[in-house]
Amino acid sequence: MSASSLLLDIRDLSIAFRQGGKVSLAVDCVSFSLERGRTLALVGESGSGKSITALSIVKLLGATSATYPTGQVFYKGEDLLHASDEALRRVRGNDITMVFQEPMTSLNPLHVIEQQIGEILELHGMVDAKKRRARIIELLEEVGIPDPGTRLGAYPHQLSGGQRQRVMIAMALANRPDLFIADEPTTALDVTVQAQILQLLKELQAKHGMAMLFITHDLGIVRKIADDVAVMQKGRIVEQGPTESVFSHPQHDYTRALLAAEPKGQPTQARADAKPIVTGENIRVWFPIKRGFFRRTIGHVKAVDGISLSVREGQTVGVVGESGSGKTTLGLALLRLIRSEGPIAYLGQRIDGLSVKEMRPLRRDLQIVFQDPYGSLSPRMSVAEIVEEGLVIQNPQLGWRERREIVARALADTGLDPSAMDRYPHEFSGGQRQRIAIARAMALDPRFVVLDEPTSALDMSVQAQIVDLLRDLQQRRNLAYLFISHDLKVVRALATDLIVMRHGKVVESGRAADIFAAPKSDYTRALFAAAFDIESDHTGVVSN
Repeated sequence: MSASSLLLDIRDLSIAFRQGGKVSLAVDCVSFSLERGRTLALVGESGSGKSITALSIVKLLGATSATYPTGQVFYKGEDLLHASDEALRRVRGNDITMVFQEPMTSLNPLHVIEQQIGEILELHGMVDAKKRRARIIELLEEVGIPDPGTRLGAYPHQLSGGQRQRVMIAMALANRPDLFIADEPTTALDVTVQAQILQLLKELQAKHGMAMLFITHDLGIVRKIADDVAVMQKGRIVEQGPTESVFSHPQHDYTRALLAAEPKGQPTQARADAKPIVTGENIRVWFPIKRGFFRRTIGHVKAVDGISLSVREGQTVGVVGESGSGKTTLGLALLRLIRSEGPIAYLGQRIDGLSVKEMRPLRRDLQIVFQDPYGSLSPRMSVAEIVEEGLVIQNPQLGWRERREIVARALADTGLDPSAMDRYPHEFSGGQRQRIAIARAMALDPRFVVLDEPTSALDMSVQAQIVDLLRDLQQRRNLAYLFISHDLKVVRALATDLIVMRHGKVVESGRAADIFAAPKSDYTRALFAAAFDIESDHTGVVSN
């Protein structure tokens, strides 16, 4: 490695946090370096210190009494850890940029895309509005947003997950950085869009000669994109080296365990006489498209367009498809959380015509685990308050001590320490927050649960644990699941039946084992090709 090619050099970085009078070490003597044009993947379980290490590079942890960083972070020879605020402002968003895990958390929901990208350009010296607009269109075109000139006025919620992540990448590339830090940039995306985003990042890196620090828990992604890998466990790097070498000949027990971790076992089979818990017939969710001064309806977005299904007790129905295919909308419609057309029944009783008040007693039995633990957990409530919130509403007769006992059991069931129930969401890793969301749903002892990407924020080893947990809970409680996911390996381990959706319609459905063994449609084959690294001639049918 020549001195001229060395861009980032981290030496003995340690970071500690003060919690309740105690100081805990989150990052312990971490050292690694990164050359221009190369990609280093930082991998490890949730809470291993990956994101904290990345945030510390440009001191985004905050200069508060809660953090105690020591060591050195050299960028082009300058120690950023001890740099002035003015020096850091020059580097942040200009020389070093970041893309975070959840684009909906990072993007402002009140501003259109043009404003958000334009603000970055303006802050870094592009004051001419005409040039700024042209640069924004150029950036959106570069990251693969179709017809970018027409998307400038779009709000984040009007874009698919893949498009939102592309916008985040455009913002990060706006000032042509030398170092691009990607913190789980494909976590919440379906497999086909994951493949597109990874390919996009590789092309942009080659075009601009950037160095890339890629943080992920998905080892499959690491193999596709990284030149080198550093494996973190409990704040320390336990192994690092060229990716192929580490993958082919792992030296550390922890690395070997990570490489071996994936969801295993067979889906729970419902009894032959299992009764239907939730059914839907010809379900439709159409969103009106309004134009003009009088906001006349000129058409509809057919998010869910005539889907029928039945979920029996003890059964898991998996729903897969690309971003924007209508998977989550279908789940929300079944729970009566959004308006829909078509009969929906719970235990044979029609619920599609019930009012909010009439639905309230049924909410205990019909639960959901949302995709985004950042957005679904209130930052102002402790974990205990979050998990017990449903109990307070549905079981007002329970006392404080009884609720605490139920919360403790729910947290223990999801692999969390019950003694942490008085801490707040920001004190947990992304994977731990997802477990809290699962605990909140299970605390009410439901009959039917919509699981909307419940493992998307979890590392591989914890994914396997959560799959085992969900399977165990299902067997003990005879739960019915609607399992929405882009991770087909997880779906294969949990679902007995499968629905493949595209553009609001069912492309293929039936027994999961049959579809995995012999998919009939080109679209399904393309999904499987992206998920299982199978060569396919049909990838062209997929878009985000």
